[in-house]
This record gives sequence, C-alpha cells and structure tokens, in this order.
Amino acid sequence: MGFTRVLRGAGLQCGPDRVQAYLRATAHVDLYWAGRLTLCADPDDLPRYDAAYRAYFGGTPPRPRGTIELDSVSVGVAASEVEVLRHKDISEFNAAPLIARLKPLPPRRRSRRLRKARRGPIDLARTVRAMIEIGGEIALPRHRRRGVKARRLVLLIDVSGSMAAYSDALLRFAHVVAHAMPVEVRTIGTRLTRVTRQLRERDPERALKAAGRTIQDYEGGTRLGEALRRFNQQWRQRGAVVVLFSDGWERGDPTLLANEMARMRRVSHKVIWANPHAGKPGYRPVQSGVVAALPHVDTMIAGHSVHALEELLKEVRHA
Repeated sequence: MGFTRVLRGAGLQCGPDRVQAYLRATAHVDLYWAGRLTLCADPDDLPRYDAAYRAYFGGTPPRPRGTIELDSVSVGVAASEVEVLRHKDISEFNAAPLIARLKPLPPRRRSRRLRKARRGPIDLARTVRAMIEIGGEIALPRHRRRGVKARRLVLLIDVSGSMAAYSDALLRFAHVVAHAMPVEVRTIGTRLTRVTRQLRERDPERALKAAGRTIQDYEGGTRLGEALRRFNQQWRQRGAVVVLFSDGWERGDPTLLANEMARMRRVSHKVIWANPHAGKPGYRPVQSGVVAALPHVDTMIAGHSVHALEELLKEVRHA
C-alpha cells in the first residue's frame, strides 16, 4: 500500500481497483511484475514505475528474459484483470486508461464523387481513352463506382447532477473520438454548451480542464427538451449519426422533449441513446424523459462500462 502511494505521487493512476488487482497479482508473480502488470496503464508509466520501485524497495528492477517480458501466468493475470474492468461500471473506478485505448472508426456514407473500381458500371470516358491509347483497338472496359466518406457524428453528453458519476468518463470518451473522426460534441443540462474545440486539445487532462471551464451547468439540473430545442435551432447539417448520453431524468416538459427528439430524428441518419442505467439488471425505461424520447430513438444501448462503449462504437461504425 505504501508503494502505491509513492506511485500516485509519481503521477500513476493507482485507484482502489488497481491496488486490489495488484495485491491479488502478488499471489502469482513477484512484487515488481505484479505492479508493472496492474498499476501501469501507459508505456509512459514504465520509467516512473521503475524509478519508484528503486526508491521504495531499493536495488535494481528485474530485467525482461530475452525478448519476452511476461510469462504465461503473469499474462493470464493481467488479461483477467483487464477483462473484469472492461465490464465494470465506469462510475466505480478510474476508467481513463481503458477508454484511452479505444479505437473508434467513423460511420461511412456514399459520396457523390465517382472513383475507379474493378466492378460496377462501365466508365465510358476512361474506356474510350484506353482504346485511343492503343490505337483504337478494343480495350477491357473500365469501371467506376461511388466512393465513401466519413459520416458526421454528434455526441450530446448529459452533465447534470444525476449523471455526475459518468460525466468525466464520457467526456474522456468524446476526447478519444474527437481525435479519430469528424465529430461535434455538446453537453446538455440546463443549457447547451459546445465543447468540440476544447476536446481537440491533444492532452486529455488539458482538454477536460478546458471543457470544464466552458461548461457552466455542470452537475446542475436537467432540461433535455430545452437543450435539444437549441441544438435543433443551431445544427443545420443533415444525415449525421447522433448519440445522446443521458439517464433520461427530465425536469422540463416531456412533451417538448418528445417534439424536439422527433425533429432531430427527421434530419438525422440515426439516433442512438446511450443510457448508463440500461445495462443494469432490472432496468425499466420509466423515466419521463426516456418514455417521451423512445419513440424517436433508433437504438437504446447501455453506456455504463468500457465494454458498452466498445459496443456503442460498433453501432456507430455500422450506422
């Protein structure tokens, strides 16, 4: 426990769950490898971990054996711990290292521009040019088809008091997405706040601090209907995939929420609701906001774990 306090002082994210995993891992491997497997979340952590190990325990950290650092037992321990954390509720531990490892891929759509292809409609102009190049002889037909391009993605993140346990992790998720594809990110509570520019900052901690300074209604009330009305008034692009992160608690008029959800659905390619409570046993969509919005949602999925966020990315990719 004293060693983990030293690591936290060195800048490593050693939350209670990682400390427990470390203590369990020491039953299978020595102290050094147990800590390296469970307490280091990023390659940049390794030099700091080694320095803290030398300072606390003394001596020189053990070196890898040849080109293989981990034996089968230690690899199994690490894989098992990561798998447990992937399915654990992100409100119960520091999920930042796992969220940072996500690999988002953008939704795709057909573009109007045509490109070369092996199959498809014949490209008459290219076929004729090919014939001219060989003196008018018959040439193999050239083909063309419509290309694909990234479809716009919109993330609407509820930062009201009822979502306080999830807001930080979801903003970190938005930061990862913002560096992988074209995305528009706005927070909703008692107002609508655009944080797209702040989340384009490369460093996640600086990005979240900048976003936090911009969000004035953080952990306040919830007026989803009014926030979505402002979004519908401002957002002019059609055909986007919209993801709404919210638990559905609405303090405003549910009828307004239903109308604005219907309006948003008419101009969107797909609307996905990620509800952190939807992944919990016995959940029923009885909140006034959820009941009002569900008829205008294409898909409702869980949004409570890293695994759920991975499933959300798959849903977005294939939208």
